[in-house]
Amino acid sequence: MDTTVESTSPDRLRADLVATLRAKNWICTPAIEHAFRTVPRHLFVPDTVTPQQAYEDTIVVTKRGPDGKSTSTVSAPYLQAYALEQADLRPGARALEVGSGGFQAALMAELVGPDGHVVTVDIDADITGQARTYLDRAGYPQVQVVHGDGNLGHLPGAPFDAIIVSVEAGDIAPSWIEQLAPSGRIVVPMRMRTLTRYLTLRRSGDHLVATAALQCGFVAMQGNGRQLARRVPLRGNDIVLLLDDPTEVDAGALTAALDQPRRDVWSPVTITMHELESFERLHLWLSSQPRPFGALAVDRQRTEGLVDPQDRFTCPTLLTSGSLAYLTMRKIGDDRWQFGAHGFGPDAHALTADLLNLIAVWDRDYRHAPAPEITVHPHGTTPPAANGQPQLVVARRHTVIAMTWPMPGRAR
Repeated sequence: MDTTVESTSPDRLRADLVATLRAKNWICTPAIEHAFRTVPRHLFVPDTVTPQQAYEDTIVVTKRGPDGKSTSTVSAPYLQAYALEQADLRPGARALEVGSGGFQAALMAELVGPDGHVVTVDIDADITGQARTYLDRAGYPQVQVVHGDGNLGHLPGAPFDAIIVSVEAGDIAPSWIEQLAPSGRIVVPMRMRTLTRYLTLRRSGDHLVATAALQCGFVAMQGNGRQLARRVPLRGNDIVLLLDDPTEVDAGALTAALDQPRRDVWSPVTITMHELESFERLHLWLSSQPRPFGALAVDRQRTEGLVDPQDRFTCPTLLTSGSLAYLTMRKIGDDRWQFGAHGFGPDAHALTADLLNLIAVWDRDYRHAPAPEITVHPHGTTPPAANGQPQLVVARRHTVIAMTWPMPGRAR
């Protein structure tokens, strides 16, 4: 056989993807490995996507809105593997996917087997139509595809042993909790103060507790239950401030501040690019401070020389009405970077000093600490007191989210 053809065949590409996911510990269990080896991912993407592209460990865009931004994707394989590992689906289980594409539902069908049941629901009729077509041609007619608002779940199929949400949510829909089996799990990309974490939620009395959290990015949920971050353009789409709270800012003053000299300050705290968990922990720490907070999203090429945030999509940013300071980094060695802060506006001196102080506290007390506990409580209730532990409480339409850090001194 021609070695070039063999190396680019779907079977070979699928085997290579599985090997990559296993090597990086995204696939940990034999059942999930079997599912990924079995389901032909290249049959769940548009015909314009090549098999090589289908089996790369990245997203595949399946639909874009009028503005050109993606409204539906096939998630990156590593995130799908992570969600399935967290969901812990067993033969005979009942499972719901919110946000259809077809591929994830087929993987779920492999895990629950002929005695289980998988429902996938999406608000976009184009997407559910594609999902039905893809599932049928790949040999998964047993998966139930529902056109509807995923915020409502699917009551006829409940109770579900696992609910996997494949779109970014700003809240936990009451229907998901009501339709979840007593020992079931909700795996959901939850946005908290502009930063999204893939949470694994389980019942604990009258509330939910996150047993795992992973930094991620997904297209936003649609429908009546959606809660999107507010976008405040400062330089058109080149520099946008994202807000998740009722925080009020003066967009005109912030735009004018960008025309003033930038204040640059540097922290003694450093990091290597291999410390992914530390990056995630710092972002969570900064976002959990009880003060005005947002995130910058920038076009680096079009803003070069003006702003240089550490993360171009959602960079932690401290705010006053007309000033801001964001997290940045600079390279100081072959594989070492130094944290710093860039500030604009009349409060730039105070904000950059505050940001450096928060970085220092994180480095001293929380860099190597256990992850913060994230809990989701019914709307109108008050989470238990933190007893001196740093805690952020975020009220949503249906729930109250609490992020509680371990006591200083327990970090090491």
